[in-house]
Amino acid sequence: MIHGEEETSDRSKRALVKYTSYEGSPQLDKVKTSRKLSICCKLCFAIGGVPYEVVASAIGFFLQIYLLDVAQITPFCASLVLFIGRAWDAITDPVVGYLISKSKWTKIGRLMPWIIGSTPFAVVSYILLWYVPPVKEEKFLWYLVFYCLFQTLLTCFHVPYSALTMFLSSDQKERDTATAYRMTMEAFGTMIGAAVQGQIVAQGHASSHCFLQNKSVASTNSTTINSQLDGNISTLQPKDLLSQTKDSYMIAAGVVGGIYIFCTIILFFGVKERDDPYTVKSGKPIPFLKGMKLVMRHGPYVKLTTTFLFISLALQLVEGNFALFCTYAVDLRHHFQNIVLTILVSAVVAIPFWQWFLQRFGKKTAVYCGITWIIPFLIMMVSIPNNLIVFYVVAVSSGLSVASYFLLLWSLLPDVVDDFRLKNPFIKGLEPIFCSFYVFFTKFAAGVSLGFSTLSLDFAGYETGACTQPPPVAFTLKLLVGAAPTGLIVIGLLIFQFYPITEEVRMRNKLALQELRNDRQNCEHPLNDMRRIL
Repeated sequence: MIHGEEETSDRSKRALVKYTSYEGSPQLDKVKTSRKLSICCKLCFAIGGVPYEVVASAIGFFLQIYLLDVAQITPFCASLVLFIGRAWDAITDPVVGYLISKSKWTKIGRLMPWIIGSTPFAVVSYILLWYVPPVKEEKFLWYLVFYCLFQTLLTCFHVPYSALTMFLSSDQKERDTATAYRMTMEAFGTMIGAAVQGQIVAQGHASSHCFLQNKSVASTNSTTINSQLDGNISTLQPKDLLSQTKDSYMIAAGVVGGIYIFCTIILFFGVKERDDPYTVKSGKPIPFLKGMKLVMRHGPYVKLTTTFLFISLALQLVEGNFALFCTYAVDLRHHFQNIVLTILVSAVVAIPFWQWFLQRFGKKTAVYCGITWIIPFLIMMVSIPNNLIVFYVVAVSSGLSVASYFLLLWSLLPDVVDDFRLKNPFIKGLEPIFCSFYVFFTKFAAGVSLGFSTLSLDFAGYETGACTQPPPVAFTLKLLVGAAPTGLIVIGLLIFQFYPITEEVRMRNKLALQELRNDRQNCEHPLNDMRRIL
C-alpha cells in the first residue's frame, strides 16, 4: 500500500511537470477538446434525472399526509410503512450496486439495460401506491408491499443512472458541467412533482368540510348530539369530498408516471454509455465484498457520505413534515402548494449561480455557504407563524440552500471516485458501489426522518382524518421543521471540515489521472505493462 501511494505521488509530480510543459500548446488544446460533450448529450443526460426527483418530490411532500388523511391508516401504521419502506429501499441500493457490478457489457452499455428494464414496472407500482383499496384491514399491507416494490424498482433506475456520470467523459470539467445540467433538471423535476401533485390534490386537503368537522369538535355535548342527529343531511358531502381527493391522487400518479416514461426514453436515445477510460482491463473482476471494503475504507468517501447523511436527514425532516406543518401548525393549508413551488422555483434559478460559485471559490466553500444559508430562515419560519409574507420570503431564501444541496451532493462524489481511482489504478467497476452506498445513506436518512417524525406525531396525539390537531402536535411539528434540522446541519458541517479533497488536491488528481489515461493509450505492449506493474 505504501508502494502504491509513492507511485501515485510520483505520477502526480510527473503529471504536473508534463502539464506545465504542455500548457498553452496545441497538444493540450487537442486533448481538451476531444473530450467535449455536446449540449444535446448533457441535456438528455440531465432529463434522465427528472423521473427520480418527480416521484421523490411527490412522495416526500405528500405520502405522509396521504396515508394519514386520505387512506386514513393510524399514525403508528403510517410510520411503519414509511420507515420499513425506506429501510428496505436503503438495503436494496448495495444489492443493486452489486448486481450491476456483475452485469456484462451489452450493445447499449452495462448501466442502460437496468434503467430501461425497470421503468415500466416502476410506473405501475407507483400508480398502485396511490390507490386506496376497498378493504380496511389490509390497507397497511397494501401500502407496505407497493411502497417497498416501488422503491426497489426505483433503485434499479437511480443507482445505474447515478453511476452513468462517471462514464460520460474523462474530463472533470465536463462531468461537473453535466452534473450542473443534471442538478438543474432535477430541481426542475422536483418542482414538477410538487406542482403536479400539489395543484391536483390541494383542493381536497383545503376543502370546506373541515369547517363542519371543526365545528363539531368545538361544540358542547348537547350541540354535538344535535349535530349528529342533523348530520344525516350532510353525511354525503364529506364522503364525496374524500372520494374526489382519492381520485385526484390517482390522476396525479398517472401524470407523474407519464413524465417518468417520457424522460427515460429521452435518456436512452440521447446518451451513449462509454467504458472506463482510466483503468487497465483485467480478466478478474473484484469480488463484491472486497470492493465494498475498499470503498468503505476510502477516507474521503466516508467523510463525504457522513456529512451528507446528516444534511439529508435535516432536509428530509423539513420536506416530509412541511405539508403537515403548514396545515396544522401555522394554518396556511390553502397556500402550502404555492409556498413549495416558490422554494423550488428559487432553487432552479439559483443552480447556475452555485455552479459559478463553486468554480470561482471551490466546492468546500460552496458547501459551507450554501448549506448554512438556510439555518436562519428555518428559525424564522417557526418563530414568526401565520405570516404569509414572511413565509414567502423564507421560501425564496431557502431555495438558495436547496439549490446548493442539489448541485453539491452529486458534484463532490466524482472527485472522491477519481481520488480512489488514482490510488487504485488497477481496480475498475466499483462506481456502482460508490453510488449505491451514497444513495443508501441518503435514503436511510429519509426513512429515519419520516418514521421518526410520524411516530413523534403519534405520541403527540395526532388524530387521523381530523382538521384540527391538539397543541402538542403543532409544537412537535415546529421542532421537526426548525430545531431538529438546524442541529443536524451543524453536525454535518462540522464533519465536513475533515473532508480532505481541496481544490489543490482535486487539480493534482486531475493531472495525474490524465497521465494515467495517456499511459493506457500509449503503453499497450506487454513489456510496457510489465514495466508499469514493477
